[in-house]
Amino acid sequence: MTPHTGKFVAYYRVSTDKQGTSGLGLAAQRDLVNTFLNGGKWDIIGEYTEIESGTRKKLKDRPCLTAALDLAKKQKATLVVAKLDRLARDVQFISTLLNGKVPFVCADMPEADKTFLQMMAVFAEYEAKRISQRTSEALQALKRKGVKLGSKSPEIGSAAGLEVIQQRADAYANRVAPIVNDIVRKTGASTLRDIATALTARGIETPRGNATWHPSQVSLLLKRISGGGGVTKELLLPKDKP
Repeated sequence: MTPHTGKFVAYYRVSTDKQGTSGLGLAAQRDLVNTFLNGGKWDIIGEYTEIESGTRKKLKDRPCLTAALDLAKKQKATLVVAKLDRLARDVQFISTLLNGKVPFVCADMPEADKTFLQMMAVFAEYEAKRISQRTSEALQALKRKGVKLGSKSPEIGSAAGLEVIQQRADAYANRVAPIVNDIVRKTGASTLRDIATALTARGIETPRGNATWHPSQVSLLLKRISGGGGVTKELLLPKDKP
């Protein structure tokens, strides 16, 4: 393989909060990318990790992918992913990216052209549907056998469910953090109300899927964002406290 040159932006995706926090699957993706880029004069100018399902069909649901594409476009870089299904398992979504202005390459099949990637996207979408169908069929089979589904200890299940909800909220906050940082840098937003207005204008949905943001929601969001992301406590001005 010809040694690589130029700039690259790496994008990784894991499907669950557990995978995102444990690194399960993430290390393998990084290994594939690094092996692919081995040799030559190249730079990875940015790395983005998304914790999101591959069935999401709108780019606005992928803030980290959006940020990766924006950086690649500005720096005239190539987006690199470990495998095509790390971008998505949806044909239309992949087609949109293929027809976009940012070139991308899959580390596991670097020689694939646009037509081949379209075909692989069809197979990826088909496999995603088959997985869902097989899971549903397996659950129905268990029900027919009289197997009771669900937790034998509801109190344990309740605690576990609460933990999952909290993990999802944290994961959502970390996904939206780059967008909040971008808003602060580009618009100079200095209050919760300013950020809420900007998030609404950009079409970013709230954690509950609503279109309109309020200062109180932004306050909760900022409290969940991991430290070091560039959003500081100075944004929480007294006049905007809920």
